[in-house]
Amino acid sequence: MRIQFLGGTGTVTGSKYLVSGEHASILLDCGLFQGYKQLRLRNWVRLPLDPARLDAVVLTHAHLDHSGYLPLLVKSGFRGKILCSEATADLCRILLPDSGHLQEEDAAFLNRHGATRHSPALPLYTEEDARICLRQLAPVSFDRHVAVAPGLGATFRRAGHILGAASVALDDGRRRITFSGDLGRSDDPVMLAPAPLEASDYVVVESTYGDRLHDKRDPMLALGAAIRETSARGGVVVIPAFAVGRAQNLLYAMHRLKESGAIPAFLPIFLDSPMAKDATAIYRRHRADHRLDQAQCEAMCRAATIINTVEESKELDRRQGPKVIISASGMATGGRVLHHIKAFVEDHRNTILFAGFQAGGTRGAALVGGAATVRIHGQDLRVRAQVACVDNLSAHADSDGLMAWLGTLGAAPRRTFVTHGEPGASEALRYRIKHELNWDCLVPEHLQELRL
Repeated sequence: MRIQFLGGTGTVTGSKYLVSGEHASILLDCGLFQGYKQLRLRNWVRLPLDPARLDAVVLTHAHLDHSGYLPLLVKSGFRGKILCSEATADLCRILLPDSGHLQEEDAAFLNRHGATRHSPALPLYTEEDARICLRQLAPVSFDRHVAVAPGLGATFRRAGHILGAASVALDDGRRRITFSGDLGRSDDPVMLAPAPLEASDYVVVESTYGDRLHDKRDPMLALGAAIRETSARGGVVVIPAFAVGRAQNLLYAMHRLKESGAIPAFLPIFLDSPMAKDATAIYRRHRADHRLDQAQCEAMCRAATIINTVEESKELDRRQGPKVIISASGMATGGRVLHHIKAFVEDHRNTILFAGFQAGGTRGAALVGGAATVRIHGQDLRVRAQVACVDNLSAHADSDGLMAWLGTLGAAPRRTFVTHGEPGASEALRYRIKHELNWDCLVPEHLQELRL
């Protein structure tokens, strides 16, 4: 068995791992690179493999940094099955076409306004490309060993994080390598805790929060305070949020804040993402995958007014008065939220509120870092609005959470690979694993290939 790290090294995006056995090769995750331009450009570079010769793809979860390259892989000749959990399949049916649509929409906007150096600007793939790749989805159940390709099997275990997220153990009958995927938190108010790590010869663990701990204070207090203070100024709170996972947590938080009186019951809350609306409905169909009972699930679904059309979205930016707008994307890299930030970032009464990790090179990271201006659609805007980040709303396990999950493994693996983190975070987690668990541990480099 061999592994090659095609993404998720030195960055929290682009997760792709090529695993080859004696008779088959599969891709574990198939994500888009996001953030810094030099990372985004990798999306346009041909992979060092022939997609037509891949036997299968295995997905840990539906977020685009793990699934968003699938339409291009299929467009390039991949014809095998895409194995994933049932909820992940449902979410991919929403996320991937929306990704293609947004790329077409953004390219068209840039071309209309001449805000591009390319003639014309082109999408990486289209909505139709994404719909075509969905035909190859092959949902599987948790905790059952399934055949993936000749000589390779897999077991999916719940990872928390978002609906359908899994850790995946691959084996060839002699060796087992477990990929953490993105691990959730044991105390997440919506998602179940990650399942314990089972015996493995090798472990690939994410390190998004490998160098930090979540604030132990209740994030609801910070969220409620930011909304109250902004509303008192007559301002608008814009919350960039991933349409899957973060948006649902925020909707449930809005319900709880209003129910407790922490924010005004009459305060208008809008969810400007048809995709997030559809994703929220999927929570009703997969009750076994999260903590919410039926009443709580229904309350989450009713917590905001859904914005469907582009015209309704534009009207939100014209309306005055206090309100909360939740809109994708979570790191302000694209989508409708960019138009809302443009509309409100230059007014001191407003707040741009981030709810989790911001990858280097994204607008979210720049804003949280105190940038005086932000560039959107070729226009430089002065940042006069308040910028806040409620970091402990994150759906990722922190450093202690990652170590606790690794600690559920009985015997030390032969080697642990630390991936899916920025360099400082990956190195910090490697150091903890080496010195606290005394495990052989490596932070792999981009395109590095190793024999297991």
